[in-house]
Amino acid sequence: FLQGERLLEMSSVATQREGIRGKAYVRDKVCQEFKALGKENFRTLTIIANSRKFSNATFEEISHLVGEIVSLAETCCAEGADPSCYDAGSSALSAKSCSEDSPFPAHAGTAECCAQEGLEQKLCLAALHHPPQELPRYLQPSNEELCQAFKKDPKDFADRFLHEYASSYGQAPLPVLLGSTRTFLSMVSTCCISPAPTVCFLKEKLERRTLSLLTLMSNRVCSRFTAYGKDKVTFSYLTLLAQKLPSASFEDLFPLAEDAAEVFSECCDSVAEDCMQKKLSEHTAKVCSALSARDERFADCCKGTNLMQNYFCISALPPAPAPKLPEAQKPMNKQLCSEDGARHAKRYLFELARRHTSVPDTFLGKLYDASKKVRGECCSAKDTSACLDSKRQQMGEELPRFLEKANQLCGQYTELTFLDFKKRLRESLTQMMPEAGPELLGQLVEQRADFASTCCSHNSPPLYCASKVSSMLGEACNGGSCLLG
Repeated sequence: FLQGERLLEMSSVATQREGIRGKAYVRDKVCQEFKALGKENFRTLTIIANSRKFSNATFEEISHLVGEIVSLAETCCAEGADPSCYDAGSSALSAKSCSEDSPFPAHAGTAECCAQEGLEQKLCLAALHHPPQELPRYLQPSNEELCQAFKKDPKDFADRFLHEYASSYGQAPLPVLLGSTRTFLSMVSTCCISPAPTVCFLKEKLERRTLSLLTLMSNRVCSRFTAYGKDKVTFSYLTLLAQKLPSASFEDLFPLAEDAAEVFSECCDSVAEDCMQKKLSEHTAKVCSALSARDERFADCCKGTNLMQNYFCISALPPAPAPKLPEAQKPMNKQLCSEDGARHAKRYLFELARRHTSVPDTFLGKLYDASKKVRGECCSAKDTSACLDSKRQQMGEELPRFLEKANQLCGQYTELTFLDFKKRLRESLTQMMPEAGPELLGQLVEQRADFASTCCSHNSPPLYCASKVSSMLGEACNGGSCLLG
């Protein structure tokens, strides 16, 4: 069940290493899968796999590609098919990808791949993929709209749904995505012919609620894991907990953050059917055991017997009000460049996060990046102390402005209604820019409101918001080079 690209024989290590034997290996794997799943299930999996891989492709482009792949498997996996059938068919598919009027998903790297020949060309084409959608585009239609489209053409309805859903939530583990799409299509096919469709949809949606939320949540955490890597995800999860429960210590929360990062590293790319659900449930039990006695909100979330629902409840908890704490102790130079330097840096950033609970992940990630960069530069410098002292002074100048800007924007967004937030934005921008006309002010208000509604959430899309933070905070650098720009 891994990626659809292996159906084009391009992703197999065996193919690269073993020439003719590798080709036979890939053909056998594809045919084994085709026969085990049957044509329709194989086709469904191929739609999902390629919609994940080419998340910006149109439905028509995916349909063309899927049609060719299924036809190739059906023809070449038939009893008595010529052993060279699959190799010849996949070569023809590569050639079609390279033609000027190719009906397959467009990609900027296609021309470079097509300049190569033979196996190299196939492997190059196989490696092409679109970046995942950070802001899922799929919006579920009303029950009436679902049934109208389903009754008009059930097969086209299912194909379009699979494409839209898989391209929007392509970072969710494949088994989660398969389970979610399967139960959704089952619900539609059952309820659209039911004598009481409204009651039917209500019952079915309730039954698939956990799986639906798991898809949404795992797409989010796996997007973050892919963008951040394991170490930064550990930090991200640590600060998330610290802001929900600022009274807890670094020692209380860091092991839980490490455990969460381990779950994501094991399950985001896993094809084991229940990896994410099983491991997240185990993780939630640890969180509840460690924190429910310390905080009423966590205790409330941990009351239920369904551990996945408990996890969703904890994830949805807003940040707590920032406690009044003494100024955070900065790590010493020798600590930053010691074997435990990364841990000392994380501890300091943790202390900042729990003192500024309205500063979300996307801003704190900038602090993590700056800290990592400084340690990388200075700990290998000839004069480590001089380098760190210089960076410490620069950070001392930038950090208050950075935190003030983040607190001002996201603190107000969290506290106020959206209309009041926009009103407050307009007032502060008018004070800052008295010469600006109504049109410019209106544009700036909309830009910042859009930024806040997308990036002030603690579940914000990481790469999209990182670039937005850089441009939004550019003026804090006063035109110079900036550690936090």
